[in-house]
Amino acid sequence: MPARGRPRAFDREAALFCAMRVFWEQGYEGTSMAELTSAMGLNAPSVYAAFGSKAELFKAAVEAYSEHVGAEIWDALSKAETARQGFADFLDQTALAYTRADQPHGCMIALGALHGGADIVPACGMLREKRLENIRLLHERLSQGIEDGDVPEGVDCRQIAEFYATVQHGMSIMARDGGSLEQLRRTAAAAMAAWDGLAGTQS
Repeated sequence: MPARGRPRAFDREAALFCAMRVFWEQGYEGTSMAELTSAMGLNAPSVYAAFGSKAELFKAAVEAYSEHVGAEIWDALSKAETARQGFADFLDQTALAYTRADQPHGCMIALGALHGGADIVPACGMLREKRLENIRLLHERLSQGIEDGDVPEGVDCRQIAEFYATVQHGMSIMARDGGSLEQLRRTAAAAMAAWDGLAGTQS
């Protein structure tokens, strides 16, 4: 008995990862549908049928990026024995991930869409929510540090989380502008030198 349904003519996940890489390299506004269809190996009707609009394709690409890229950064944050070590490992893994030779440099979440006309407002909003979620994860690790006793009670966890998120965003720009692993690691070390003043603790 023949199988029901129409077989897919392409690998949807592979096509999505190709689109993700183009968006990652060029940003939402800087990427044309012609560039996307070329990278994905599909014609425009097939892309629209599978993913909807360019905005919907970008949303799917951002979700794929969040799920598959940079997991080691957040794993390092959560697995360290102390909050301070977690933040140090978080920045070190950021430096490694953002300068890998086999992928675009920098972070898609930080660089994918920052501002523009009304047509990219949804893309900007989606990435803003992702960045706020990253701050929440940093905040949670600090709160865990308070519970564990390696971060003093009463510190401003939100301010510290925002500071290190900002450092990470700056490292993304540095990497995109050609900064080396060594340069990013120096920035990470300088940021960790501020830990004692921010968290009121000793290394």
